[in-house]
Amino acid sequence: MALKNLLIAAIFAYAISLHAQSRELEGIVAIVDEDVVLASELLARLGDVETQMKMANIELPPKEILMSQLVERLVMESLQLQMGERAGVRIDDETLTRSITGIAQQNQMSLDDFRARLAADGMDYNEFRESIRREIVINRVQRAQVNRRVFISEQEIEELLNSPVGQQTFSDEYRVGHILLALEDRASAEVIARAQEEADSIYDNLVEGANFRQMAIAKSAGSNALEGGDMGWRKAGEMPSLYGEQILGLKVGDTLEPIRSASGFHIVQLLEMRGAGSETAEQVNVRHILLRNSEIQSEEQTQELIQSIYQRIIDGEEFAAMAREFSDDPSNALTGGDMGWSEPATMVPEFAEVMRTQPIGEVSKPFKTSFGWHIAEILERRTQDMSEKARKNMAVQVLHSRRFDEELQVWLKEIRDEAYVELRL
Repeated sequence: MALKNLLIAAIFAYAISLHAQSRELEGIVAIVDEDVVLASELLARLGDVETQMKMANIELPPKEILMSQLVERLVMESLQLQMGERAGVRIDDETLTRSITGIAQQNQMSLDDFRARLAADGMDYNEFRESIRREIVINRVQRAQVNRRVFISEQEIEELLNSPVGQQTFSDEYRVGHILLALEDRASAEVIARAQEEADSIYDNLVEGANFRQMAIAKSAGSNALEGGDMGWRKAGEMPSLYGEQILGLKVGDTLEPIRSASGFHIVQLLEMRGAGSETAEQVNVRHILLRNSEIQSEEQTQELIQSIYQRIIDGEEFAAMAREFSDDPSNALTGGDMGWSEPATMVPEFAEVMRTQPIGEVSKPFKTSFGWHIAEILERRTQDMSEKARKNMAVQVLHSRRFDEELQVWLKEIRDEAYVELRL
């Protein structure tokens, strides 16, 4: 441990020295299998995290703690990106642009406005694009590697549906904070006792009103430590079984006493709670025609063609025939553009708006989304009750989400243990 602290201190001192001299950073701070982590990457990530914490009015922990967290995160990212490279995972520019457009829309901005906002915040758009590309690669690698480890039986589905957690799954959602004090597989009794004391101390401080996010950033070894331990909104059944049922009895702000598991001690706090609403879903039976730009068809030509198709439909030609002839959506072109019963919430915002507002039986004017130009026709609307089949499908999703998180932590530990990692200058 002393050697580790010395290495962290040395890395920090070296990085600060380079930064102070304002020269190009080429120092290697870690070797990770066939890749390296550069001091420039470490300093850049440090600056990003410090900026985010200041904007969120979070007190900064000591820099050596941040550096330790960031070195480990960069090591884990490198391992997963190398796996993606070996597996041939590629994210093309069109997919990347759609993802960033989605982020902009979530922030109620156009792509141009979003780029301007990034520039105002001092962030380079191209660097942001590459960070999102890396994030998508890592997510795909995780899904490919971890999904094969997740198995769900019919008995587990029935047990969840009949359990208190299952009964709450369709009602309330919880935002939970998580702190993990990690233990090695063969930790000695003395090390375990010290970890227990530290966990109890953290718990006491939280009960007395300490800021959970600051505590998580400073103390947690969990994968979401730099996000303040925030696990996001989840239904009770989607949380790790270690503490999922106990969350049901908490009030907002309550903290569970430290829980011991094979990976260490867990401290969990209920940050927020909200109702999930009605057990019904608004569904729309819709069909559409999609036109995309291509190397031989410009944006202007695409608009002219979609307007021509719209006019032909208005003049009496059959919608389904136009879809079969012209639509670029391979999933439903041959069926006349029929998308079946769909929920607006699952669609991109522009398409969802048409689904919600277009009168039944009327053909929409051409409109554009991140996928291209559309014409849509609403055939029917309905309010669908949650059937037994739908409840089982949701139970599978809940169990998968829970098991995925549990298996992800195990898998991350395995690839870290099996990797060659050397901290160096």
